[in-house]
Amino acid sequence: MAISIRKICAFQEEVNYDQRPLSKPFRHVIVAAVIKNPWAGRGYVEDLKPLIEETAAPLGELLASRAVAIMGGADKVEAFGKAAAVGTAGEYEHANALIHTTLFGDPCRKSINGSAWMVGNQKISPVGLTLELPMAHKVDAKNQNYYHTISLSIPDAPHPDEIVVAVGMASGTRPHARI
Repeated sequence: MAISIRKICAFQEEVNYDQRPLSKPFRHVIVAAVIKNPWAGRGYVEDLKPLIEETAAPLGELLASRAVAIMGGADKVEAFGKAAAVGTAGEYEHANALIHTTLFGDPCRKSINGSAWMVGNQKISPVGLTLELPMAHKVDAKNQNYYHTISLSIPDAPHPDEIVVAVGMASGTRPHARI
């Protein structure tokens, strides 16, 4: 089964001032795919693994490569994260299944020369979602100065039979991090 992508959305932001000027701009990006939920309409599916194996890696590669391109290369990325939201005809586990595997995470880590586990967030959402994507350092996930959240709104997603899957990347710590 090929991934059925309705659309891909990207959000990018460059912050130059936050209470006072930053020494260098803080950049972050989210790239999200709105896909057909491969389990929607099938009732309870006991074994999600076959479709995870088919879709998670290509989806991770696609989203990570686009995010890296927007960031300007892997060397510009210091933090990353992931999130997913399933439409109301799906289950929470459908969103979780696509992003919380090494099949999804490994291509993302590889694309930025990272080694840390990606922090993530998932939820069930009606159309018009706001997706909150947590971020952490690409190598040292315990470095709290990199903890922040990027939000993305997609007014027409997810439809009940869709899943929004997103990867985020950032150029450094959150502005003026000091803990």
